[in-house]
Amino acid sequence: MLSDRTSLLALACLTLVRLAPAAELRVNFKADGNSLNDAVAVAVPLDTSHSPEASQPPQATVDQIDKEFVPHVTVVSVGTLVNFPNKDQIRHQVYSFSPAMRFELPLYAGIPAKPLLLDRSGVVTLGCNIHDWMTGYIFVAESPWFAKSGADGVAAIEALPAGRYRLVVWHPRQNDVSSESSHEFTLLEDSKVAENIVLTLKPDFRPRRVPLGGGGGYR
Repeated sequence: MLSDRTSLLALACLTLVRLAPAAELRVNFKADGNSLNDAVAVAVPLDTSHSPEASQPPQATVDQIDKEFVPHVTVVSVGTLVNFPNKDQIRHQVYSFSPAMRFELPLYAGIPAKPLLLDRSGVVTLGCNIHDWMTGYIFVAESPWFAKSGADGVAAIEALPAGRYRLVVWHPRQNDVSSESSHEFTLLEDSKVAENIVLTLKPDFRPRRVPLGGGGGYR
C-alpha cells in the first residue's frame, strides 16, 4: 500500500510540474513603418536553472526549391542537426564561410548522407557556388526559447518559465548599430508580455536572378 501511495504522490507532483504556469512573450517587429517578416527573437534565461536539457539533438531542414533556400531564414538552438535536401532537378553546392559554422557540401542532388551539427551560436550565412542569388540564413540561438516573425511581424515565444531574460533580436538586413539588439526583461508566472521592436534595415544587396532567353523563366 505504501508503494501505491508513493506512486500516486509522484504522479501528482509530476502533474503539478506539467501544469506549472508559463509566460508568453510576443515581439512585434517593424521597419520603415511596416510589419517585418523573418525577424528573430530569442529569450535567453539569466537564471541558468531554466535551461532544459534535450534528450536527443533537435533536427531542422533547409530545403532547396526552385533554386532558393526555403525557408530564407531558419532559427535553431545550439546542438541542432540540420539537413539540406536538394529538391531541384539540378545539383547545388551549398557552403558557408561563417565563423559559427564553416562547411561545404560538394555538388549533389537529393539528401546529403549526414546532417550538419550546429554546435556554436551565431549566424550561418548560406550560399551556393553555382547560383549567386541563392542566399539563406540559419540563426543558431544560445537558448531553446525563440521565434521568427511572420508576415504580421509577430514572433511569439510561448511556455516560458517565470524569471529574468535577455531578449536578443536579429534580422538579415539589420544595422549592426541598432540599439534594440539586446535588452533585459522580467516575466512573471502566467504573464503575457509584448515588446515592440523597430529595426533600421540595410538595403537588400542580394544578386538578382538572371532571366532566361525566350521567356523561359529564370535560371
